[in-house]
Amino acid sequence: MNIKFLPLLILILAYFSMNGQGKRVEKLDILGSNRTKISFINNLVEAKQGMLLDTLIMERDIQRLKRLPSISHATYHVNLLNDDRCEVKYVIEENFTLIPFANLFSSSNDDFAFRIGLQEFNFLGRNISLGAFYQYDNYSSYGVSVRAPYLFSNKIGLALNYNNFTTLEPVFFQDNTADYKYSNTGVELLGLYELNFKNRVELGFSFFTEDYNYIAGATNAEVPLALNVDKHLFKFIYDYNGLNYFYHYLDGFRSQLNLQYVGSTDENLPEFLIGFNDFTYFKRIGDRGNWANRLRLGLASNVDSPFAPFTVDNNLNIRGVGNTIDRGTGMIVLNTEYRQTLIDRNKFVLQGNIFIDGGTWRNPGGDFDDLLKTDNLRIYPGVGIRFMHKRIFNAIFRIDYGYGITKDGDNGIVFGIGQYF
Repeated sequence: MNIKFLPLLILILAYFSMNGQGKRVEKLDILGSNRTKISFINNLVEAKQGMLLDTLIMERDIQRLKRLPSISHATYHVNLLNDDRCEVKYVIEENFTLIPFANLFSSSNDDFAFRIGLQEFNFLGRNISLGAFYQYDNYSSYGVSVRAPYLFSNKIGLALNYNNFTTLEPVFFQDNTADYKYSNTGVELLGLYELNFKNRVELGFSFFTEDYNYIAGATNAEVPLALNVDKHLFKFIYDYNGLNYFYHYLDGFRSQLNLQYVGSTDENLPEFLIGFNDFTYFKRIGDRGNWANRLRLGLASNVDSPFAPFTVDNNLNIRGVGNTIDRGTGMIVLNTEYRQTLIDRNKFVLQGNIFIDGGTWRNPGGDFDDLLKTDNLRIYPGVGIRFMHKRIFNAIFRIDYGYGITKDGDNGIVFGIGQYF
């Protein structure tokens, strides 16, 4: 072939390639939406009537829809009308989103405690979340919240929270423990912004009051018996979400960074910086298996205070360890578990899991080598079970049993709503 004809040949191939792929979307239909506003979905998705057909955009739209609390699953279909026009249909399966919830657990002194509440995740058909709870954990607490991630546009929203929280908190100092009645009352406002499909940021502040009152246990002349401190907090959250969703199965990687500055009006509860990052990785194993992992790295100002911010807790990081058994100013926690679906019916799923939770903490005022000391290390393997409803958002009731295999290990059962992570 004469090389002088090569540029002409490339232009001809490019022309036919572009014409072969240039199908225009004549119509975009949203099917299956009963409670979610179609106008809201049309504003959220990238595909639009009149644009050229782009399967990458449609795949991204489907994943974005499946992340919404109101939608349990979504697919798309393309119908060819003629050589250059087509019709696109987004077919969604909606969740029921008005959800009561109840958590049962033990308080720090092993008394019975519970939290009940009601949440609506699709208020006004626009995926606005409204929630309220009541908790009894030795004392009564309550809170209300609203989160509207797409309040102003398909990228900008707001979140507002109010909490009046009271519980019995253990405080640790010089190998002794004291129980304090702890109260935290305040309001938080956050601005929400979606940079792109995988990246979101939140920025905001809160004003709150912390109140500590001594109840029982050891005392120390340097640790006050009562504190009432006004505080303010500035918060920045960066969320990279590369997860793919298929009903209750997850696949991919996600990173959530949380940075805070906490200002104080009392030197007994001094100002400090705190930051932690949750790295989560999920892998589908066959048709019914899911491997789930979470690595949490946290660091705070290393103040030698019995009121350190990071806790070792049954409900937060180590299943079976007990409720708030220790505190620290740094932490490394790894949770890994394998989830196996045992029964999968039209709406009901029964899932079993085996897990290992492990973590280590830096003592308040301590050094980084605290993280390597066996006294600060906890390893808790265990087993659990999940009862799920596939058409009710976050309708996952979990029971886990963890057993400590490190020094002074404990054991216990953890109940909860939703996956542990």
